[in-house]
Amino acid sequence: MAFPEDVLTEDEHVVLHLHPHWKALVRPILVLVLAVAAVVAGWVLLPEGGGGTIALYAVAAIGLLLALWLGLWPFLVWRTTHYLFTNERVLLQQGVLSRERRDLPLTRINDHSMSQRFVERLLGCGTLTIESAGERGQSVLRDVPRVDRVQTRLYELVEAHHDKHSLGDGEMRDILADMREGRPLRDPSA
Repeated sequence: MAFPEDVLTEDEHVVLHLHPHWKALVRPILVLVLAVAAVVAGWVLLPEGGGGTIALYAVAAIGLLLALWLGLWPFLVWRTTHYLFTNERVLLQQGVLSRERRDLPLTRINDHSMSQRFVERLLGCGTLTIESAGERGQSVLRDVPRVDRVQTRLYELVEAHHDKHSLGDGEMRDILADMREGRPLRDPSA
């Protein structure tokens, strides 16, 4: 379930493509192991015969439901959650059966911050909060792996995008000098 490349513009390229940290998979794996252990224990410990067989089927059915609900579903949510950083924007996509996508253009990012609890510092993940101009204002990305590096990379992307799309002091002086002398304006990027 890779991120579809067709959502990128012609000059856009992916800088970082992340899923939430692997710690989101700990509980689903534990549920799966416990469900299998319960079925094996029921198979070994329950008596053979009518009542034992019915009880074993009941334990197996409950184990299967729990494995699907608390094991497979969180895995699918993790796998279909994408944090994509490009040279033009940040794309946030999530959803198993339905899909939700949010684009944050780098030009509209006002601020970004990260936070890590003690356990998150040990595991190397954390929460990245991105504030942008617009209605929805704040986007919170939870369980971002290597959140400190991601925040630094986001800062670099925002600054590089700003530098690419703004005039430097020398370029502005040349434009003002051309205007004073009545010369036609030239493209500063040429």
